[in-house]
Amino acid sequence: MTSSHSLRSRFAILIALLVASLSWLLGTLIGHDASQRIREEVGRDLAEVSFMMVDRLDRDMQSRAAMLQVIGKLRALRQPDDIVEVRVLLDRLQTEFPSIAWIGFTDTQGTVLASSDGVLEGASIGQRPVFLEAQKNVFIGDVHEAVLLAKLLPNPTGEAMKFVDISLPVFATDGSLVGVLASHLSWSWADEVRRAILEPIQKRRNVEFFVIGKDRTILLAPKDMIGQRLHLPALNEVTQRDDLWAVQEWPDGKQYLTGLALSQGHMDYKGLGWTVIARQPLDEAYAPARETTLYILLWGSVLALLFALLGWLITGYFTRPLRQIAEAADRLSAGEISVIPELKSTREIEALSNSIRHLVESLTHQQNALGVMENLAHHDALTGLPNRVALESYLPRAQQRSQAGSNCLALFYLDLDGFKPINDQFGHAAGDQLLREVAVRLRSCLREGDLVARLGGDEFLMVLSVPSSEALPQAQLVAERTLAALSAPVDLGNNQVKVGCSIGGALWPLDSSNLAEALELADQALYRAKHAGKNCAVFHTAYKH
Repeated sequence: MTSSHSLRSRFAILIALLVASLSWLLGTLIGHDASQRIREEVGRDLAEVSFMMVDRLDRDMQSRAAMLQVIGKLRALRQPDDIVEVRVLLDRLQTEFPSIAWIGFTDTQGTVLASSDGVLEGASIGQRPVFLEAQKNVFIGDVHEAVLLAKLLPNPTGEAMKFVDISLPVFATDGSLVGVLASHLSWSWADEVRRAILEPIQKRRNVEFFVIGKDRTILLAPKDMIGQRLHLPALNEVTQRDDLWAVQEWPDGKQYLTGLALSQGHMDYKGLGWTVIARQPLDEAYAPARETTLYILLWGSVLALLFALLGWLITGYFTRPLRQIAEAADRLSAGEISVIPELKSTREIEALSNSIRHLVESLTHQQNALGVMENLAHHDALTGLPNRVALESYLPRAQQRSQAGSNCLALFYLDLDGFKPINDQFGHAAGDQLLREVAVRLRSCLREGDLVARLGGDEFLMVLSVPSSEALPQAQLVAERTLAALSAPVDLGNNQVKVGCSIGGALWPLDSSNLAEALELADQALYRAKHAGKNCAVFHTAYKH
């Protein structure tokens, strides 16, 4: 029952994860694609509204300059016999065009003869660019502050007033210079243009406009940024194109979708090199894409739960026969029945039932054979001693037991002395008989839990557990007993032979905390025993002291 429920739960979880993963993947792909599309769409919109604004500013400047050129050709200015008439004309102009903050008519020396509301009449503007630059051609000056004029004009807001100059020469019928018609346009008209363009799109997205001068000074922007220099990489590119958009990092460290358009002028107005920038925070631009992704993920989660429930119910139908097989297997292991029942269900379940029945029968027949095979795999065929495979399996368990009992492992490498001459003289059969006798004597030297393994040829390894406090003395005692056991004559039927033994020993973990290194130290000790005259035992622990 537990296994069946586990399968059902896992299947349900798998379906839920699959549906959720597909929903996540779909949401991510759609969200990424939507983000790209939205970024391009919003970017183009920002570039378009930037162009709309800069084009509107250019057209307004050109139309005001053209209007003043028409006014400058009126007889009242070309033959200024009646200054009162000129003043009335200028007052009327300011009334009709509120963006004109001040307009005045000067004589050829720059003295203001008449002006709107009489402001600056009698004063000289002869040294100002608005007069000096307009004695031959139309002059359009960039945004600037006029401190004196700002004091004389009404200023309800109290903020610093900025102006744009438009002035032109007025000629008499004979072509002689009569004076200069000069005007200051209030820069507030640019903000009115901004609001007029911004209002329709502000309901859809949070957009800000900036007007940047030719020297990259901010002319129109939020109050705390006006007058600052703006450095954006995109400003270097906009000179090569009419308009563009890009994702830019602004001085506040945030990313914005940024649309830019450079002033191209209009008709005979060449423009002042202004750049209009429209920006929107990147997070706000991507908000619709995030909402779409969240919506997909939400519905994906709901569908994942529904499909998981459906999968759980369907899996229950198919796992019922599996529960019956499991129950029969439990009864079989308890000895209540001897075979797995044959079930009628789907083709796969029936095949599984038959396969398990055949498997049980096969396992019953092969159990004894497997036991024999396992024994052969772990023991030397000639001597019956454990082989290298058994040794590799034994060593980790011996380590654990020694650590638990605060003991050491004594490791002996043994190599028979004089075995080869006997093998050559009496033949391999005699050599095999000698090795079997050596194996018997080595076993007799061990205690319960110790091991002796044949490594190959006439090489053996003994592993003994000894107390840590008396590790070396006990190891030496076993080594001496082994030497004595192997030195006794061996009866080979018609002949008696004698062999010796060289032993190299090391203690784990006293000699090395690494078991492989300790085995290597024992092998080195065997080498020294061979060169010390053979038929002796040399321990690394004793040697190093």
